[in-house]
Amino acid sequence: MKFDIMRDRLLDGLNDVMKAVSSKTTIPILTGIKIDVTNEGVTLTGSDADITIQTFIPVEENGDQLINISETGSIVLQARMFNEIVRKLPTNDVEIEVSNGLQTHIRSGKSEFHLIGSDASEYPLLPEVSTDRQFSIPADLLKSIIRETVFAVATSESRPVLTGVNWQIQGNELICIATDSHRLARRKTNLEHLPTDVSSVVIPGKSLNELNKILGESTDAVEIVITNQQVLFKTENVLFFSRLLEGNYPETSRLIPEEFKTDITINGKSLLQAIDRASLLAREDRNNVVRFETLEGNVIEISSNSPEIGKVEEQIQVESLEGEHLKISFSAKYMMEALKAIDGQDVVIQFTGAMRPFILRSVHDDAILQLILPVRTY
Repeated sequence: MKFDIMRDRLLDGLNDVMKAVSSKTTIPILTGIKIDVTNEGVTLTGSDADITIQTFIPVEENGDQLINISETGSIVLQARMFNEIVRKLPTNDVEIEVSNGLQTHIRSGKSEFHLIGSDASEYPLLPEVSTDRQFSIPADLLKSIIRETVFAVATSESRPVLTGVNWQIQGNELICIATDSHRLARRKTNLEHLPTDVSSVVIPGKSLNELNKILGESTDAVEIVITNQQVLFKTENVLFFSRLLEGNYPETSRLIPEEFKTDITINGKSLLQAIDRASLLAREDRNNVVRFETLEGNVIEISSNSPEIGKVEEQIQVESLEGEHLKISFSAKYMMEALKAIDGQDVVIQFTGAMRPFILRSVHDDAILQLILPVRTY
């Protein structure tokens, strides 16, 4: 195989597929990137067996010639090394040639590298995906859904299913839920043409974080195909496969309280900043706990106390405060992440008592809901 390619376009493609390559893989060939050259263009594939990313660079785009193909073929090259070499090449014109089987020559300007590749036929095939369970989401909306939920997945592997985000399809509504059993994030979205034969899948949080880095802030549609073991996200030139997590996701709807004893409406940004300040002292403490108390006259007090360092108290005027007097403690980190997901809008916080989970949502809509379990303090 032999072709010339623009270095910046090759780097863009490598940046995407490198996100799937892991140095810890037990399958040696997966430390490599597979390069397939056809007359239409160059396809790069990277995988760690859980996530597979494939990106396509066409021969020409918008009338510009990106690639000049002399001979088609395939090779697998050591990913980290190939990526570093391309990154440091002296000019934007790169020639890649494979001769005598696996000998790969990379030339640019006066620089020439020789790498020993691996046989592309040993590289695992992409999962088979039939397109009957397919729907689409604009890329910017998908990024929002990921940002508003994925932070709440569990980080410990003690219950593997909780390290993923549960996507449920109910009629024309997509409901995405993440929980680590101390807090919960839920995002609802109305979409057309959702598949009727898929009710619930769990997508690994790690996969969604990597997907989020690849997606652009555009309204271009991302096609999503769900199978029994895999989910595929398709954009114009990128295929992103992830395995799904096995196991039953816990029934979370019963955790969300229906009745409330205290309702507070407050500016999300000012509350976030106050909790951030209070957490300066709480951070030294093992569990980063901040206290929250309602006072007379639509005022709440945020405070934190660390015996070795000192304490902080701050009063905030709220827009409305209804119901019983309340004193509650919670993790500053969880509260700040929940407020960031709602993104600086006015928020309604609803409490059912000092030791019961409480919920946060935007004043404007119910699409995003955050639930947090309080912390016992004696």
